Amino acid sequence: MNQPIANQPATPAESAIVYVVDDDESMREAVRTLLRSVGFAVETFASAEEFLAFALADIPACVVMDVRLKGQSGLVVQERLSAERSRLPIIFMTAHGDIAMSVRAMKAGAADFLTKPFRDQDLLDAVADALDTDRKRRAQDRSLDGLRRCYELLTPREREVTVLVVKGLRNKQIAAEMNLSEITVKIHRNQAMKKMESRSLAEFVLKAGVLGINAMPTVPAPMRPVRK
Repeated sequence: MNQPIANQPATPAESAIVYVVDDDESMREAVRTLLRSVGFAVETFASAEEFLAFALADIPACVVMDVRLKGQSGLVVQERLSAERSRLPIIFMTAHGDIAMSVRAMKAGAADFLTKPFRDQDLLDAVADALDTDRKRRAQDRSLDGLRRCYELLTPREREVTVLVVKGLRNKQIAAEMNLSEITVKIHRNQAMKKMESRSLAEFVLKAGVLGINAMPTVPAPMRPVRK
């Protein structure tokens, strides 16, 4: 961290934070000062245990963490977060890294692996990329949650029709499959599309696919006279 900064990233959004974990106080403070100099909000920790005990904010974030820490190592922290299904991007830094260590970290999903001393710009770029990744991931999660809430509004019959629509069956085929009239199928399909906020059949099928509905088994409807 000893070269001038060039081509600084765009000013970070206020609602994002960088967690810095390093047991070397001088390094920890240097990283915090650098990140704050370009507008990043920063929280620092002297150990893995201190970081893991901290209540993380529910906003876009990433971790800048030394691999070798007193107590639990950075790789152990990575494993703990993974076990908790956390997808917080981690940027590792180390002065004693080796190929095996970096490969292990990257295979486990690390966002980057920087060897000390590194350029200021390399860290800034890595942090900007990690925060952008976390923002996109959160946006995708919100979109998926919205889709699930829409799908929960469907009646059992509308869900059956949806499965068959996604499988590529036409209204007439669905009517025969479910022992319903074609007009009834159309009504169920249109209601399902409306609840799923789909403006077209293609959009409806796409949203259903995102929810994994294309992998759902078809539940046979009980035999009964065709309803007019």
